[in-house]
Amino acid sequence: MKYFNIYSFKFCTLGIAEKEGAISNVFFDKNKPPKGFEKSETPLIKKAAKQIDEYINGKRKTFDLPLTFHGTEFKVKVWETLLKIPYGETRSYGEIATMIKNPKAAQAVGRANHYNQLAIIVPCHRVIGHDGSLVGYAGGLELKQKLLELEHKNKK
Repeated sequence: MKYFNIYSFKFCTLGIAEKEGAISNVFFDKNKPPKGFEKSETPLIKKAAKQIDEYINGKRKTFDLPLTFHGTEFKVKVWETLLKIPYGETRSYGEIATMIKNPKAAQAVGRANHYNQLAIIVPCHRVIGHDGSLVGYAGGLELKQKLLELEHKNKK
C-alpha cells in the first residue's frame, strides 16, 4: 500500500510518504501528495517524522530509514552520492559530478537534485554553486540557508 501524512516542523511543513515498506517521498507543503497515496500515519511514517523533527532540532545528524528511489539510473546515482555528503558540509554540483565519475555533468546533477523526492533525508540542501552561492531548493533558499546554518552550528 501507499500512504502519506503531513507534519509541521519548526522550519517547514512536510509530507512524508511510504510505499511498500520504505519512505518514498518527503515533500514540501506547497506540493501535492504523490498520486494514488492514501492519507494515513503508519508506524514507518511516524518514525520518519520523529527523525526529521530530531534533525531539525539539532539532535540527529543521520537518518536510519528504509528508502526507495524512483528515477533514472543517473538520478539514483546522484541521490545516493548526496547521502555521502557529511553533516555540516557542502559540495558543489561539479564536485558531485566528479564523485559520480562524470565530471562534465554538473548541470545534470542540478536537474537530478531538482527531482529529489526525499527532501532533507537525501540532503540536496548541502549542494551549492561552484562559487559557494546558494542556488535552487524546492523548499526555497531561506529554508536551505536555515538547514545549512543548523548543521554548521551542530556539526561538532
